[in-house]
Amino acid sequence: MTILPSKFGSYGGRYVPETLMPALEQLEAEFTRARDDRAFQQKLNGLLVDYAGRPTPITYASRLSERLGGARIYLKREDLAHTGAHKINNALGQALLAQRMGKRRIIAETGAGQHGVASATACALLGLECAVYMGEVDMARQAPNVFRMRLLGAEVRPVSSGSRTLKDAINEAIRDWVTNVETTHYLLGSALGPHPYPTMVREFQKVIGREARTQMLAKTGRTPDAAVACVGGGSNAIGLFSGFLDDPDVALIGVEAGGEGIAGGKHASRFSDPERSRLGVLHGTHTFVLQTPDGQIAETHSVSAGLDYAAVGPEHAHLRDLGRAEYTVATDAEALAAFSLLSTLEGIIPALESAHAVAEAVRRAPKMKPDQILLICLSGRGDKDLDTVTPLLASPPSLKPSPVSLANGEGKSGGTGRRKSERK
Repeated sequence: MTILPSKFGSYGGRYVPETLMPALEQLEAEFTRARDDRAFQQKLNGLLVDYAGRPTPITYASRLSERLGGARIYLKREDLAHTGAHKINNALGQALLAQRMGKRRIIAETGAGQHGVASATACALLGLECAVYMGEVDMARQAPNVFRMRLLGAEVRPVSSGSRTLKDAINEAIRDWVTNVETTHYLLGSALGPHPYPTMVREFQKVIGREARTQMLAKTGRTPDAAVACVGGGSNAIGLFSGFLDDPDVALIGVEAGGEGIAGGKHASRFSDPERSRLGVLHGTHTFVLQTPDGQIAETHSVSAGLDYAAVGPEHAHLRDLGRAEYTVATDAEALAAFSLLSTLEGIIPALESAHAVAEAVRRAPKMKPDQILLICLSGRGDKDLDTVTPLLASPPSLKPSPVSLANGEGKSGGTGRRKSERK
């Protein structure tokens, strides 16, 4: 029996060893009490304002809009939050919950490093012990964030098993949690995992959508026609989408990692590859999972460490079934082109994760009308990705295609959602 609904349609749930059930039940009960506790909410909101720098602004991308033609493009600037990504919203919330539960040790996992940095930051602020699991491949491509975590006092534990990326880091974090569950809180970084994590992370990330809706109304007098966000596990997207779920005229668009293309299998798109994506259970939740023919977890690929994950948050699967959100893909090359384009035109270097959302905007905006508005969630900043991007942008000229070539529509997954631009 759970206090809150444990599933989104048929997705989600709690598929974990019996050892973890008491900890998950304690977490759900504490989260529910904290949600209704004015003192807790005041403390969290105070930290979000005075420490994390919220509200983050909305920026009109005038030169990008002019270059692409079509819709006016706005950016929700989570890259300007403290630590450089939206991850700090959830990290502060869960770290405060750990304090309430009397747990002084935090473990976390990270792919792109931004959740690890946010967790280490929250632990430093609150005086909590912190250990972060990270795949060796991700440690190599996100070395600046590894240094930041250690500087903040966290222990970074390399993971050498499997593909040495985010999936394997989560495996090791769960093993640690099973062993030390009485004293340790697992600060999960995305809207996935066993109940109540998908619900809890969404609630802590709702601030993105709540702010964005208010700011768009103040700046433009209306809601956007489309809201776009990248989707790995899906926390920044579910945070943004939550602000517009009750606005049926706002199209919600999630962008997965298309990697080197869907057909070759080197990608991390859970919604676009019927050959590899099937319903299954990964890390305690029932959702779409990339699998081998015999049901093992398939290896994934993305130039973006933060999107390189085999499963997707269960609420995204439900929103897709409902037709309330549409899911597309952007390839590595498209994301790199968008990374370069936004940097050059707006003076904003996006995280590679966010660049996938920008790539979808590049493709979509020219097809929209000049009086329409497209909002992108810029989930993080790209400083962390410069070591990855520098050699890739230095050589292949094909990584800097014109906006027109990106606008031709390659990479679309054929999602089931609606597009307001097509309805008008």
